[in-house]
Amino acid sequence: MTKKPIALITGAAQGIGFACAKALSDDGYDVILSDINAGGVAAAAKELGGAAIVCDMGDRAQIEAMFAQIAAEHGPLSALVNNAGVAMPGDFLSYDFDTFQKVIDINLHGVFIATQLAARDMVEHGIAGAIVNMSSVNAQVAIPAIPAYCASKGGVMQLTKVAALALAKNNIRVNAVGPGSIDTEMMAGVNANPEAFKMAMSRTPLGRAGDASEIGDVVAFLCSKKASYITGETIYVDGGRLGLNYTC
Repeated sequence: MTKKPIALITGAAQGIGFACAKALSDDGYDVILSDINAGGVAAAAKELGGAAIVCDMGDRAQIEAMFAQIAAEHGPLSALVNNAGVAMPGDFLSYDFDTFQKVIDINLHGVFIATQLAARDMVEHGIAGAIVNMSSVNAQVAIPAIPAYCASKGGVMQLTKVAALALAKNNIRVNAVGPGSIDTEMMAGVNANPEAFKMAMSRTPLGRAGDASEIGDVVAFLCSKKASYITGETIYVDGGRLGLNYTC
């Protein structure tokens, strides 16, 4: 019996991360779901028939321990989805440096550490793997209330390009997905405010929020052989937002 490829998805207890795990599971991967939310990730993994690991992606020691556990209990990864992330909004002039650092630690440093560890494992085992990082439209545009988030997602976009170039010789593809307004917990505040939601949709040509499954489907595509000649790219799943200039 052929062993299924293994995929690790971080921040997978809910929302986009869970949707990515489900899409990869549907595509035939054995999925490992990671999240800081112990109860949430255990329930999510049980629903998909996968494994759960509790990990704070802002803590290097925990990330290293997670990869050691995966190697010991499951074997080498064929796919990694770096999805875990936080926004932590605040006023720019009073934005706390420790908050800024925490967002960067989770959203950027964690992505680098996990990418490096996964890639080393793939190279050691001769696996032509796929790594997908979760960026954002805010890698290209900006919102003043989320300075650290915007900076981190711009960093993820560039890190994706660097890793793709560095790992191409090993047949490891590295891409990113940049969501726009997706109906998840992170957008709950906007959804609850009719004026804020109207403003967000005014910047979204398709006129609706995206569903998490629409991100999961693109991630699964990038991990599949159908995307075998795509690396170093960020695919924006944003309902047309980045193409919008102005309308009359």
